[in-house]
Amino acid sequence: MPHTESNPMLPEPWAVSEVARETDDTFTLSLEPVNGSAPSNFQPGQFSMLWMFGIGEVPISISGDPATESKLTYTVRSVGQATKALVSVEVGQQIGVRGPFGKGWPVESARGKDVLIVAGGTGLAPLRPVIYHVLRHRDQYGRLVLLYGARNPRDLLYCRELAAWGKQKECQVLSTVEYAGTNWRGHVGVVTRLLSYACLQPLETTAMMCGPEIMMRVMGRELIERGLSAESIYLSMERNMKCAVGFCGHCQWGPHFICKDGPVFSYQGIAPLLDKYEL
Repeated sequence: MPHTESNPMLPEPWAVSEVARETDDTFTLSLEPVNGSAPSNFQPGQFSMLWMFGIGEVPISISGDPATESKLTYTVRSVGQATKALVSVEVGQQIGVRGPFGKGWPVESARGKDVLIVAGGTGLAPLRPVIYHVLRHRDQYGRLVLLYGARNPRDLLYCRELAAWGKQKECQVLSTVEYAGTNWRGHVGVVTRLLSYACLQPLETTAMMCGPEIMMRVMGRELIERGLSAESIYLSMERNMKCAVGFCGHCQWGPHFICKDGPVFSYQGIAPLLDKYEL
Protein backbone atom coordinates (compact mmCIF):
# COMPACT_ATOMS: atom_id res chain seq x y z
CA MET A 1 0.00 0.00 0.00
CA PRO A 2 1.11 3.59 -0.37
CA HIS A 3 3.05 4.18 2.84
CA THR A 4 6.44 2.85 3.76
CA GLU A 5 7.03 1.00 7.01
CA SER A 6 9.59 3.60 8.03
CA ASN A 7 7.22 6.53 7.75
CA PRO A 8 3.47 5.83 7.83
CA MET A 9 2.88 9.58 8.21
CA LEU A 10 4.12 10.33 4.70
CA PRO A 11 1.35 10.46 2.05
CA GLU A 12 1.98 9.04 -1.41
CA PRO A 13 0.48 10.63 -4.52
CA TRP A 14 -2.36 8.83 -6.29
CA ALA A 15 -4.16 10.20 -9.36
CA VAL A 16 -7.92 10.44 -9.72
CA SER A 17 -9.03 8.20 -12.59
CA GLU A 18 -12.80 8.42 -12.18
CA VAL A 19 -15.40 10.42 -10.24
CA ALA A 20 -18.93 8.99 -10.02
CA ARG A 21 -21.88 10.71 -8.36
CA GLU A 22 -23.81 8.44 -5.99
CA THR A 23 -26.22 10.95 -4.41
CA ASP A 24 -26.55 14.75 -4.27
CA ASP A 25 -23.61 15.03 -1.85
CA THR A 26 -21.82 11.68 -2.14
CA PHE A 27 -19.29 10.63 -4.76
CA THR A 28 -17.13 7.58 -5.43
CA LEU A 29 -13.51 8.31 -6.37
CA SER A 30 -11.23 5.85 -8.13
CA LEU A 31 -7.49 6.39 -7.76
CA GLU A 32 -4.52 4.96 -9.63
CA PRO A 33 -0.87 4.89 -8.49
CA VAL A 34 1.52 7.62 -9.62
CA ASN A 35 5.22 7.11 -10.40
CA GLY A 36 5.49 3.62 -9.02
CA SER A 37 3.32 3.99 -5.93
CA ALA A 38 2.82 0.61 -4.28
CA PRO A 39 -0.25 -1.40 -5.34
CA SER A 40 -3.36 -1.35 -3.19
CA ASN A 41 -3.16 -4.27 -0.80
CA PHE A 42 -5.88 -3.79 1.77
CA GLN A 43 -8.25 -5.88 3.86
CA PRO A 44 -12.01 -5.23 3.69
CA GLY A 45 -12.86 -2.77 6.44
CA GLN A 46 -9.58 -0.87 6.50
CA PHE A 47 -9.32 2.86 5.85
CA SER A 48 -6.89 5.37 4.37
CA MET A 49 -6.02 8.92 5.26
CA LEU A 50 -6.72 11.07 2.19
CA TRP A 51 -4.80 14.32 1.95
CA MET A 52 -6.02 17.28 -0.08
CA PHE A 53 -2.89 19.35 -0.53
CA GLY A 54 -3.25 22.77 1.07
CA ILE A 55 -6.56 21.89 2.76
CA GLY A 56 -6.25 18.94 5.10
CA GLU A 57 -6.52 15.21 5.70
CA VAL A 58 -9.51 13.00 6.40
CA PRO A 59 -10.02 9.26 7.14
CA ILE A 60 -12.07 7.44 4.51
CA SER A 61 -12.89 3.73 4.36
CA ILE A 62 -11.78 1.86 1.26
CA SER A 63 -14.90 0.83 -0.65
CA GLY A 64 -13.50 -0.98 -3.68
CA ASP A 65 -12.70 -4.56 -4.62
CA PRO A 66 -9.77 -5.89 -2.53
CA ALA A 67 -8.76 -8.11 -5.47
CA THR A 68 -8.06 -5.09 -7.69
CA GLU A 69 -4.51 -4.07 -6.84
CA SER A 70 -4.17 -1.35 -9.45
CA LYS A 71 -6.92 0.87 -8.05
CA LEU A 72 -8.16 2.37 -4.80
CA THR A 73 -11.82 3.33 -4.40
CA TYR A 74 -13.42 5.62 -1.84
CA THR A 75 -17.01 6.74 -1.39
CA VAL A 76 -16.99 10.23 0.13
CA ARG A 77 -19.85 12.32 1.50
CA SER A 78 -19.35 16.07 1.54
CA VAL A 79 -19.66 17.10 5.21
CA GLY A 80 -16.69 19.41 5.80
CA GLN A 81 -13.93 21.40 4.16
CA ALA A 82 -11.68 18.45 3.31
CA THR A 83 -14.46 16.16 2.09
CA LYS A 84 -16.00 18.98 0.08
CA ALA A 85 -12.66 19.40 -1.67
CA LEU A 86 -12.40 15.65 -2.23
CA VAL A 87 -15.77 15.35 -3.98
CA SER A 88 -14.85 18.35 -6.15
CA VAL A 89 -11.71 16.78 -7.62
CA GLU A 90 -11.30 16.27 -11.35
CA VAL A 91 -9.87 13.33 -13.28
CA GLY A 92 -6.08 13.59 -13.35
CA GLN A 93 -5.80 15.51 -10.11
CA GLN A 94 -3.52 14.01 -7.46
CA ILE A 95 -4.46 13.14 -3.88
CA GLY A 96 -2.15 12.16 -1.03
CA VAL A 97 -2.85 8.70 0.44
CA ARG A 98 -1.65 7.13 3.68
CA GLY A 99 -2.57 3.61 4.68
CA PRO A 100 -4.18 1.17 4.80
CA PHE A 101 -4.79 1.37 8.53
CA GLY A 102 -6.80 -0.49 11.12
CA LYS A 103 -8.35 -3.91 11.60
CA GLY A 104 -10.74 -5.17 8.94
CA TRP A 105 -13.79 -7.41 8.78
CA PRO A 106 -13.42 -11.10 9.77
CA VAL A 107 -13.77 -12.47 6.24
CA GLU A 108 -11.43 -15.39 6.97
CA SER A 109 -13.15 -16.60 10.14
CA ALA A 110 -16.53 -16.23 8.39
CA ARG A 111 -15.64 -18.84 5.76
CA GLY A 112 -18.15 -21.68 5.69
CA LYS A 113 -20.83 -19.54 7.33
CA ASP A 114 -23.67 -17.33 6.18
CA VAL A 115 -22.74 -13.63 6.07
CA LEU A 116 -25.23 -11.01 7.24
CA ILE A 117 -24.42 -7.43 6.31
CA VAL A 118 -26.33 -4.56 7.92
CA ALA A 119 -25.69 -1.03 6.70
CA GLY A 120 -27.17 2.39 7.26
CA GLY A 121 -26.58 5.29 4.87
CA THR A 122 -22.95 5.63 3.82
CA GLY A 123 -22.16 2.73 6.15
CA LEU A 124 -22.54 0.48 3.12
CA ALA A 125 -19.24 1.79 1.72
CA PRO A 126 -16.93 0.05 4.26
CA LEU A 127 -18.94 -3.16 3.78
CA ARG A 128 -18.87 -3.14 0.00
CA PRO A 129 -15.43 -4.86 -0.14
CA VAL A 130 -16.87 -7.73 1.93
CA ILE A 131 -19.61 -8.21 -0.64
CA TYR A 132 -17.05 -8.24 -3.45
CA HIS A 133 -14.94 -10.74 -1.54
CA VAL A 134 -17.81 -13.12 -0.75
CA LEU A 135 -19.11 -13.05 -4.32
CA ARG A 136 -15.63 -13.65 -5.70
CA HIS A 137 -15.20 -16.67 -3.40
CA ARG A 138 -18.82 -17.79 -3.56
CA ASP A 139 -18.15 -21.48 -2.88
CA GLN A 140 -16.39 -20.67 0.41
CA TYR A 141 -19.35 -18.95 2.07
CA GLY A 142 -22.98 -19.72 2.75
CA ARG A 143 -25.86 -17.38 2.13
CA LEU A 144 -25.18 -13.64 1.75
CA VAL A 145 -27.87 -11.39 3.26
CA LEU A 146 -27.72 -7.60 2.96
CA LEU A 147 -30.03 -5.34 4.97
CA TYR A 148 -29.62 -1.72 3.94
CA GLY A 149 -31.41 1.40 5.12
CA ALA A 150 -31.31 5.07 4.16
CA ARG A 151 -33.31 8.17 4.94
CA ASN A 152 -34.95 8.33 1.52
CA PRO A 153 -34.57 6.63 -1.89
CA ARG A 154 -32.24 9.40 -3.13
CA ASP A 155 -29.73 8.52 -0.40
CA LEU A 156 -29.29 4.87 -1.37
CA LEU A 157 -25.77 4.05 -2.59
CA TYR A 158 -24.75 1.72 -5.42
CA CYS A 159 -28.31 1.24 -6.67
CA ARG A 160 -27.31 -0.74 -9.77
CA GLU A 161 -25.09 -3.00 -7.73
CA LEU A 162 -27.83 -3.57 -5.16
CA ALA A 163 -30.07 -4.88 -7.94
CA ALA A 164 -27.28 -7.04 -9.38
CA TRP A 165 -26.27 -8.47 -6.00
CA GLY A 166 -29.85 -9.49 -5.30
CA LYS A 167 -29.85 -11.65 -8.42
CA GLN A 168 -26.76 -13.62 -7.42
CA LYS A 169 -26.97 -17.19 -6.20
CA GLU A 170 -27.77 -17.53 -2.50
CA CYS A 171 -28.04 -13.76 -2.04
CA GLN A 172 -30.82 -11.76 -0.43
CA VAL A 173 -30.79 -7.96 -0.67
CA LEU A 174 -33.38 -5.95 1.25
CA SER A 175 -33.52 -2.14 1.29
CA THR A 176 -35.66 0.25 3.30
CA VAL A 177 -36.08 4.02 3.61
CA GLU A 178 -37.46 6.09 6.45
CA TYR A 179 -39.16 8.65 4.18
CA ALA A 180 -40.57 7.28 0.94
CA GLY A 181 -41.85 9.16 -2.08
CA THR A 182 -44.72 8.21 -4.31
CA ASN A 183 -42.46 6.22 -6.64
CA TRP A 184 -40.89 4.04 -3.95
CA ARG A 185 -42.18 0.46 -3.94
CA GLY A 186 -39.88 -1.02 -1.31
CA HIS A 187 -39.88 -1.28 2.46
CA VAL A 188 -40.45 1.77 4.65
CA GLY A 189 -39.03 2.10 8.15
CA VAL A 190 -35.79 1.60 10.04
CA VAL A 191 -33.39 -1.12 8.96
CA THR A 192 -34.08 -3.31 12.01
CA ARG A 193 -37.54 -4.02 10.59
CA LEU A 194 -35.94 -5.89 7.70
CA LEU A 195 -34.90 -8.68 10.08
CA SER A 196 -38.42 -10.09 9.85
CA TYR A 197 -37.89 -10.75 6.14
CA ALA A 198 -34.29 -12.00 6.32
CA CYS A 199 -33.48 -15.67 5.80
CA LEU A 200 -31.14 -16.32 8.72
CA GLN A 201 -29.59 -19.34 10.40
CA PRO A 202 -28.48 -17.61 13.62
CA LEU A 203 -26.04 -20.28 14.79
CA GLU A 204 -24.34 -20.38 11.37
CA THR A 205 -24.14 -16.63 10.71
CA THR A 206 -21.45 -13.98 11.01
CA ALA A 207 -22.92 -10.47 11.10
CA MET A 208 -21.08 -7.30 10.04
CA MET A 209 -22.63 -3.87 10.35
CA CYS A 210 -21.81 -0.21 9.89
CA GLY A 211 -23.95 2.89 10.21
CA PRO A 212 -25.24 5.29 12.87
CA GLU A 213 -24.28 4.11 16.35
CA ILE A 214 -27.89 4.00 17.52
CA MET A 215 -28.69 1.67 14.62
CA MET A 216 -25.82 -0.66 15.48
CA ARG A 217 -26.69 -0.63 19.19
CA VAL A 218 -30.32 -1.59 18.52
CA MET A 219 -29.46 -4.08 15.77
CA GLY A 220 -26.88 -5.80 17.96
CA ARG A 221 -29.49 -6.43 20.62
CA GLU A 222 -32.02 -7.61 18.03
CA LEU A 223 -29.57 -10.08 16.53
CA ILE A 224 -28.73 -11.55 19.92
CA GLU A 225 -32.44 -11.92 20.69
CA ARG A 226 -32.80 -13.82 17.41
CA GLY A 227 -30.10 -16.27 18.36
CA LEU A 228 -26.79 -14.86 17.10
CA SER A 229 -23.94 -14.97 19.58
CA ALA A 230 -22.27 -11.71 20.60
CA GLU A 231 -18.89 -12.98 19.38
CA SER A 232 -20.29 -13.51 15.86
CA ILE A 233 -21.35 -9.86 15.48
CA TYR A 234 -18.90 -7.20 14.29
CA LEU A 235 -19.29 -3.48 13.75
CA SER A 236 -17.21 -0.62 12.39
CA MET A 237 -16.86 2.54 14.44
CA GLU A 238 -16.05 6.05 13.26
CA ARG A 239 -14.26 8.68 15.29
CA ASN A 240 -12.18 11.79 14.62
CA MET A 241 -9.01 9.99 13.50
CA LYS A 242 -6.01 12.22 12.84
CA CYS A 243 -2.71 10.34 12.95
CA ALA A 244 -4.16 6.86 12.16
CA VAL A 245 -1.44 5.12 14.20
CA GLY A 246 -2.55 5.70 17.80
CA PHE A 247 -0.26 8.63 18.65
CA CYS A 248 -2.54 11.67 18.83
CA GLY A 249 -5.39 10.25 20.93
CA HIS A 250 -8.15 11.99 18.96
CA CYS A 251 -9.99 8.73 18.33
CA GLN A 252 -9.73 7.26 21.83
CA TRP A 253 -12.91 5.44 22.81
CA GLY A 254 -12.77 4.11 26.32
CA PRO A 255 -9.61 1.96 26.44
CA HIS A 256 -9.48 1.69 22.64
CA PHE A 257 -8.01 3.72 19.82
CA ILE A 258 -10.33 3.39 16.83
CA CYS A 259 -7.51 3.82 14.31
CA LYS A 260 -5.35 0.91 15.47
CA ASP A 261 -7.65 -1.27 17.61
CA GLY A 262 -10.49 -0.89 15.10
CA PRO A 263 -12.30 0.43 13.21
CA VAL A 264 -13.85 -3.07 13.23
CA PHE A 265 -14.66 -4.43 16.67
CA SER A 266 -16.42 -7.48 18.02
CA TYR A 267 -19.80 -6.56 19.50
CA GLN A 268 -19.00 -8.78 22.47
CA GLY A 269 -16.01 -6.65 23.42
CA ILE A 270 -17.49 -3.17 23.09
CA ALA A 271 -21.23 -3.51 23.75
CA PRO A 272 -20.98 -1.68 27.12
CA LEU A 273 -19.32 1.31 25.41
CA LEU A 274 -22.21 1.69 22.97
CA ASP A 275 -24.43 2.88 25.81
CA LYS A 276 -21.99 5.59 26.89
CA TYR A 277 -22.37 9.03 25.36
CA GLU A 278 -19.46 10.65 27.23
CA LEU A 279 -16.32 8.94 28.50
